Amino acid sequence: MSFLSTTLNRVKPSPTIAVSTKAAELKAAGQDVIGLGAGEPDFDTPENIKSAAVRAIANGKTKYTAPDGVPELKEAICAKFLRDNELIYSPAQVSVGAGGKQILYNALVATLNPGDEVVIPAPYWVSYPDMVLLAGGTPIVAETSIATNYKLTAQQLESAITPKTKWLIFNSPSNPTGAGYSWKELKELTDVLLRHPQVWIMTDDMYEHLAYDGFKFCTPAQVEPKLYDRTLTCNGVSKAYAMTGWRIGYAGGPQALIAAMRKIQSQSTSNPCSISQWAAIEALNGPQEFLKSNNSIFSRRRDLVVSMLNAANGISCPNPEGAFYVYPSISQLIGRTTPKGIVIKDDEIFATALLEDKGVAVVFGAAFGLSPNFRVSYATSDENLKDACKRIQIFCADLI
Repeated sequence: MSFLSTTLNRVKPSPTIAVSTKAAELKAAGQDVIGLGAGEPDFDTPENIKSAAVRAIANGKTKYTAPDGVPELKEAICAKFLRDNELIYSPAQVSVGAGGKQILYNALVATLNPGDEVVIPAPYWVSYPDMVLLAGGTPIVAETSIATNYKLTAQQLESAITPKTKWLIFNSPSNPTGAGYSWKELKELTDVLLRHPQVWIMTDDMYEHLAYDGFKFCTPAQVEPKLYDRTLTCNGVSKAYAMTGWRIGYAGGPQALIAAMRKIQSQSTSNPCSISQWAAIEALNGPQEFLKSNNSIFSRRRDLVVSMLNAANGISCPNPEGAFYVYPSISQLIGRTTPKGIVIKDDEIFATALLEDKGVAVVFGAAFGLSPNFRVSYATSDENLKDACKRIQIFCADLI
């Protein structure tokens, strides 16, 4: 009898974490490596949020809380949903977890039975399919293309839905592409979902506030109120507020689903960190002006990276609406050979050769379910981005 669960055979370790780990190891060994694999802002958590955490410690907010969040945080989340998304939720309709990932996972574990299908547009965040598998469901990948800037079309969604479909996981702006859906584009998808009452919608709105060039964020239950009763609107403080390590995610949804998620969390991790919860209250209720200045920096970096990558031989890089990623295609480089004789058969070989030859760490596209591509995070300094993109240009120019 095997000691380890056979469930583990369904999943693989996170490729994005593996890339960051590999880059850190090479740096520690003295190699000149620029890491473009990070999925977190390079800004520090704002001072007012850190100060709120210090006050919480001083005031003894260090005990257990309710399994899915303190009432004050739930009230702040309700206010945020109304303010930013025109969505009305009561505290009983809100769940708080140890990061957005736990919120998604709790919902999947609480709802999926063997045979249930979950539609996941590709490219996707690396954890979506594995979380579905761990929860006992079946991921159904709906591939997008560079022709639509990696956005799912109504026809593609319609084709992916079957009588067994229980969820659609919807992420905008996207990790890994940065693509953001306009109101019109999202309405086309919600029109499809109205025709399939068995399908629930799980949104991942984590990059909501990272939007550029006047892009106006919208979320499914906002665009189509008729879907409110079968939508779980998920978000968190990690990306916009530079709080990735604080581990606070949240969601608003039907009360029965929220109660089921609470049951899962009460028997697994119990409450999120009490100090982080009070910091998150300040993040949501406090000043928001810094978001605009941070976005101007990200927008400048995006423009730099898109321009330099499109100047590289054989790379085609769309200009995304948000997040802090780009997802260039290397279809023209497949079959080429490095000076060391390595044939670029796929994007994983490309990423490995780029790291070993030029010291630039990116995440290969197959990890996100769509190839041949790679993901670049531009959440690092302009200097690093210029240096890294120049190295990528040289690497591509050297291919035979």
